[in-house]
Amino acid sequence: MFKRKYPLVVGGVYHVFSKSIAGFKIFNNNSEFSRMIATIRYYQKEKPSVKFSKFIKLNRVKEKNPDGTILLSNNEKLLEVIAYCLMPTHLHLILKQLKESGITIFMSNILNSYTRYFNTKHNRKGPLWESRFKNVLVETDEQLFHLTRYVHLNPVTAYLVNKPEEWLASSYKEYVFKVVDNERICKYDDVLEVDPNSYREFVQDMVSYQRELATLKNLFFE
Repeated sequence: MFKRKYPLVVGGVYHVFSKSIAGFKIFNNNSEFSRMIATIRYYQKEKPSVKFSKFIKLNRVKEKNPDGTILLSNNEKLLEVIAYCLMPTHLHLILKQLKESGITIFMSNILNSYTRYFNTKHNRKGPLWESRFKNVLVETDEQLFHLTRYVHLNPVTAYLVNKPEEWLASSYKEYVFKVVDNERICKYDDVLEVDPNSYREFVQDMVSYQRELATLKNLFFE
């Protein structure tokens, strides 16, 4: 049985990365990005009673929040999502593990769930993701702060947008705009102190450098 050389520890913060097989485009439109974001929200919880696809169907028939968002169970969390960014062929997550094997369980759930959804939607069979997810331990607060910037600038670096706030499939908006609680995915206030205006400048200052050199890719295993 496959085991990681360095097990993920409770309380550890990790940069987690997974990409599609052979650079296959797995997020093609807003509905597919939104599906994965909702999947990430749902599987933060420990031991969900049903698969996410069934949960959606049940909630369409039964109860929804007033604004139509999916209701979540009250189970304890496996992890906290500190930041995320979905790209057309891959995803970046910064996660803090709260339960033993929490990140491994979470990643298995979200990747398998999205594969079933994508394959059904596109009449496709077979795996969607390349091998197991990769992870790197974030060892310092400074490293974490710079890593959130790298993650949020991915779509800008790839010339998909000119400003990070133009990319809807990332947590950048949660860092710089006022977002209501039931629309938030991330919880970072116990590990980062973020002033929205200062953070916006901090990210914007790196745009040209990250586009021209892209050296951070070597630091964060992409």
